[in-house]
Amino acid sequence: MESTSVPDPNTTTERQHPVQELDEVIIRFAGDSGDGMQLTGSQFTRTTALMGNDLATFPDFPAEIRAPAGTLPGVSAFQLRFSNFDIHTPGHRPDVLVAMNPAALKMHIHELPRDGLLILNTAKFKPADLKKAKYDTNPLEDGSLSGYRVVEIDLEKLTRETLADSPIDQRAKDRCKNMFALGVLYWLYNRDVEPTMVALDKTFGQKKPDIAEANKKAVRAGYHYADIADLFQSSYRVAKATDLPAGTYRNIMGNQSLCLGLVAAAKKSGLPLFLGSYPITPASDILHQLSGYKSHGVVTFQAEDEIAAVAAAIGASYAGNIGVTTTSGPGLALKSEAIGLAVMTELPLVVIDVQRSGPSTGMPTKTEQADLLQAMFGRNGECPVPVLAPTSPSDAFDTAFEAVRLALRYMTPVILLSDGAIANGSEPWRVPDADSLPAIPVHFAEQTPEEAAGTAKFKPYRRDPDTLARNWAIPGTKGLHHRIGGIEKEDVTGNISYDPRNHEHMTKVREQKVAGIADDIPEAWTLGDPSGDVLVLGWGSTRGPITGAVLKLRKQGLKVSGCFLRHINPFPRNLGDLMKSFRRVLIPEMNRGQLAMLIRAKYLIDAASFTKVQGLPFYTDELCERVEAILEELKR
Repeated sequence: MESTSVPDPNTTTERQHPVQELDEVIIRFAGDSGDGMQLTGSQFTRTTALMGNDLATFPDFPAEIRAPAGTLPGVSAFQLRFSNFDIHTPGHRPDVLVAMNPAALKMHIHELPRDGLLILNTAKFKPADLKKAKYDTNPLEDGSLSGYRVVEIDLEKLTRETLADSPIDQRAKDRCKNMFALGVLYWLYNRDVEPTMVALDKTFGQKKPDIAEANKKAVRAGYHYADIADLFQSSYRVAKATDLPAGTYRNIMGNQSLCLGLVAAAKKSGLPLFLGSYPITPASDILHQLSGYKSHGVVTFQAEDEIAAVAAAIGASYAGNIGVTTTSGPGLALKSEAIGLAVMTELPLVVIDVQRSGPSTGMPTKTEQADLLQAMFGRNGECPVPVLAPTSPSDAFDTAFEAVRLALRYMTPVILLSDGAIANGSEPWRVPDADSLPAIPVHFAEQTPEEAAGTAKFKPYRRDPDTLARNWAIPGTKGLHHRIGGIEKEDVTGNISYDPRNHEHMTKVREQKVAGIADDIPEAWTLGDPSGDVLVLGWGSTRGPITGAVLKLRKQGLKVSGCFLRHINPFPRNLGDLMKSFRRVLIPEMNRGQLAMLIRAKYLIDAASFTKVQGLPFYTDELCERVEAILEELKR
């Protein structure tokens, strides 16, 4: 239903409509990359988090920096799932699709279930728009949308009417149509508009008050238009989630969570944090956010390239800082020799790789998990490093904290493998009590009595007998002068050595140091019983869909459990025995079976590999079908 006019956006009068209670809703906003779908989705997410729902999001950016407006490659989408119970994924098929143009409709209509709600911006269904989206006929007229609950709204016209008196130009007015659509959805799902009013004032109020006011008017107008124009037979309400642990929560994205984990680790270690980084999608937000933490002793350096970025971070570590560098798969390849330098010099370094689809430039805005073998082996020589992976946006905080702890305790570079789904996805995060976080002890080298007396030289490769970590001597410390670099070191003295046996010894020591971390990390645990028919083993962002699938199958009485790896090198010390307690092990990965290859090689277990390389995360129903097929095989 359409209307030729809009109500006064400042009115607060609402008519009475029936309200239906729902347990969960999945909304997908889709439009041109200039339509503000990410902003629209993030505002709905922020409001929903403040209203106490559990939620999970999946932003889907176009791979093109600026594809032609209205074309299929330029479609940007944002999916949000919110509920009154604990959820683990942003869901699969949306209940509601908001399509701002024909291209968005064409890209996403196949995932909207029949009888799903389809909200269309009719202003963009002109012949030229249809041609760009490769439509031969107008879907609003050819009957192809029958079976969906279609709501047609001329967002452009209504927004212009709303802002007729606004001093901003016509183009700026048209850019507010996403806020009008947001207001419609706020009414439909009984969301509070005030958090968005505050956010718009915070974003634009100081420098662009007219833009702030125009967007606020558009939100309110959309809200009241949905009410007065009778667009929907009823509105819906999703109550607060009641099964979440008590505490203070905030909505957090994976990259934000990584940043806070790094800063928390710096505070708990008492060391300054240095980030050397070169912008690369989808890791750039880490550089942006950390640059705002100068007051917390954080120094950020945007280098001219990837190699300079990691070299600067290694230099910072040499000087007694927590050296961090961030990148994605292509940058990790460029940093490989420098990471080897950090292994040879045995300096603490945290390398964060936010994985994206590849190879080469690949699909920069799409998610994948295909850098695992590169992280494990992608350096010249025998060059082992610990490898960690967060399993959700909120878990990224703890994983970053742990990466710093291991780097400092064992004097080694640590690679942290995030991925695009974690980096850009969001979920509620229970803010930890800062006092409850463990301290991270740091021990800088000091002279021995013999060295102080001048009867012995400083031994930079003298090791801690428990961790095998070498001394960390800060440059300029009296009596601790030593040589450092990428040439092989003589044991204990650190002198350059080409002795074959010494090289083999040092190679084994570095390997043993990393392997010994297994005694310093938690054992693997299971979601469900510690034995049974099928164990679904995952790492990274596969945790969400695995959790959803395991819980669903266990409700059916099936003997299925899940296990999630944060530590990949070394593996938890009990992992082998745990896997042998199940008849079959299934490993879903967004690659062609890299973890499965490592598991098979190390434990000689015939783990079943289930792979997906579509730039999209796994869906719970995909995993359920695969597990059910395995269970059927076991019956034969």
